[in-house]
Amino acid sequence: MSKNLLNRYIWLIDTIKRHGAITRERLNRLWVQSPISDGEPMPRRTFYNYRNAIEELFKINIECNPSTFEYYIDSESDSYSESVTDWLLNSAAMSNVLSSVGEVSDRIFLEDVPSARMHLSAVIGALKEYHPVSFTYHPYTRVNPSPGVTVEPYFLKIFRQRWYVTGRNVREDKIKTYALDRMTDVNVLDTVTFAIPDDFDSDAFVRDAFGIVFSHGDTKEVALKVDSRQAKYLRALPLHHSQQEMVHDSYSVFHYRLRLTPDFVQEILSLGPRVMVMSPPELRAMVVSSLKETIALYEPLK
Repeated sequence: MSKNLLNRYIWLIDTIKRHGAITRERLNRLWVQSPISDGEPMPRRTFYNYRNAIEELFKINIECNPSTFEYYIDSESDSYSESVTDWLLNSAAMSNVLSSVGEVSDRIFLEDVPSARMHLSAVIGALKEYHPVSFTYHPYTRVNPSPGVTVEPYFLKIFRQRWYVTGRNVREDKIKTYALDRMTDVNVLDTVTFAIPDDFDSDAFVRDAFGIVFSHGDTKEVALKVDSRQAKYLRALPLHHSQQEMVHDSYSVFHYRLRLTPDFVQEILSLGPRVMVMSPPELRAMVVSSLKETIALYEPLK
């Protein structure tokens, strides 16, 4: 598929989504005004071809209301497909915007993040076809890499702009998580297939996790007290899908249901003095212990 054609699909989806419902005439006027149309109207046959392609590629149905002759995005889709599609569209739309900024590139600063593009396609293919993946892994916790790791991939997750695959480590017979950017020598074992156990539920597996650590203890009820300024940030970008807020005059209390993992402790610490752990006591102790260790680094040597 040409990049220009993909851009047109994205424009069509984004325009209809932003308007909620839009007539064919209004859509065509906006199309002519867009830079990807070259000032030419969109033929009716082309519009219907694009609709069919969008449904096939993105599982998004563009429907028409027969009483108003307005087109809209059908909202009846499962949450997983919708979230993946939104992520793909947002990523593609951002890529389209940034691809046209060459003349001001010296004034646009992007975050340098680890890349998984070399292995993401292979792992997704293995995920779809139920093939194990073998690779050499380079963990930060060890000097020497771990060669010959074989994993049956159960699911993929992106966290902090980094891709991770979780599945059964065949040698250890244990479910483990690996960062794709720490892999080398990736090989899909396409002559072998596996089956995910019937009692494994990926949604339940990740539901109470903050990041990509899934095996730490029981789920706890967490309460964080934050000042009114920090509360605005947490409303805009929740820490976890279970987040609920109780608003007070000069502060808010945010409630969560999740496991007390090291990455969640680090997230709390990154918020500094604007947040205080109210409960549970175990989490308070974990945060206090980490703070004491940090302060000790700055105490004068005796």
